Amino acid sequence: MIKVAYCNVEKLDLKKTYCLVSQIRKEKIDFYRFEKDKKLSAGAYLLLKKLLDEKNITNPIFKTEKYGKAYISNHDNIHFNLSHSGKIVLCAISDMEVGVDVEYIDSEIDLNIAKNYFYNREYESIMKSDNPSDEFFRYWVLKESYMKYTGLGMNLELDSFEILLEDKIRLKDDDENLIFNLFDIENYKIGIASHYEISELIEYDVNELYI
Repeated sequence: MIKVAYCNVEKLDLKKTYCLVSQIRKEKIDFYRFEKDKKLSAGAYLLLKKLLDEKNITNPIFKTEKYGKAYISNHDNIHFNLSHSGKIVLCAISDMEVGVDVEYIDSEIDLNIAKNYFYNREYESIMKSDNPSDEFFRYWVLKESYMKYTGLGMNLELDSFEILLEDKIRLKDDDENLIFNLFDIENYKIGIASHYEISELIEYDVNELYI
């Protein structure tokens, strides 16, 4: 089982949000200085809550693993992962480990990031592409989704593994038979590392998050 959803939270009403979250969650949202970041934090949580409610999980207890990946301690058969960028929040829930990433496609991205931190062949593929910045973000969201899948996050070096963008996207020397999914949503790239083929993403209107 897997479900992946996203939402544009530009018009999120923070006052409505505060009525739906605990005091601890409100303090986490208010940790951010800028309203844009508050909306992303609040929206990601509300989207997760929405997906969990649909699975009749209404009492999740959140904890974090050694390297910071969050999990639900009282439902060991449910895994989730969150990401946000620009105006978009992204959430996946699954009965197996999952990692997701969304990134706004910045056409002026410094491609030296790939030169210095990506696997060599990935960088070469980016530079040979007709659209290097777009190719960069294809690799970025896939690599990030895998790093989040493992639970290591940025503790896993970007150049320690290679993503192969073939007819079927795969991880070189993969022992887990992971499945990678890649989507384009408006001006964003979305990468998902899981054990499922995903045919489509679910889009929620921001007003649905308050229900």
